[in-house]
Amino acid sequence: MILPRIRDPRFITVRRGGTLQDDDHRLLATWAADCAEHVLHHFEAARPKDDRPGRALDLGRAWARGEVTWAEARTAAGHANAAARDLTGAARHAAYAAGQAAAVGHVAAHELGAAAYAIRAARAAAPEDECEAAGRLECQWQRAQLPNEIRELVLDDQRLRNALCWFAFDC
Repeated sequence: MILPRIRDPRFITVRRGGTLQDDDHRLLATWAADCAEHVLHHFEAARPKDDRPGRALDLGRAWARGEVTWAEARTAAGHANAAARDLTGAARHAAYAAGQAAAVGHVAAHELGAAAYAIRAARAAAPEDECEAAGRLECQWQRAQLPNEIRELVLDDQRLRNALCWFAFDC
């Protein structure tokens, strides 16, 4: 479970009664795709011929540029999640990160799911005695990629939903 029971109005677009502006929504989608792409190689190593998670990232970014509908990107998110089903470890988490990133156009709060699954992928790929450090490094890398316009929003979201996201943001 990565989404809160009560939706945060900061992650609901203005036209749906929230406070999220379209430009910030697009920045959230792009940042989420960056987080997922950073660990996508773990999936690609396990399934080099399966392009579903990569395609989901492409469509998530295309949505952010206004080139496809959120429904197209969300459909690709489902395909990325399906690619993860019979996998374990870093490969599975990387595919789920891609799915979460592609779904940001539909529900902006999926941005944190992409980041959390990417951190889980980094932890799972590391040797057991280095997994926590690997997760912290991934979290720090993600934070360094945050655009200033959404930085405080995402950092506050990480603080509020850290427990829902497996304490991935303790970095």
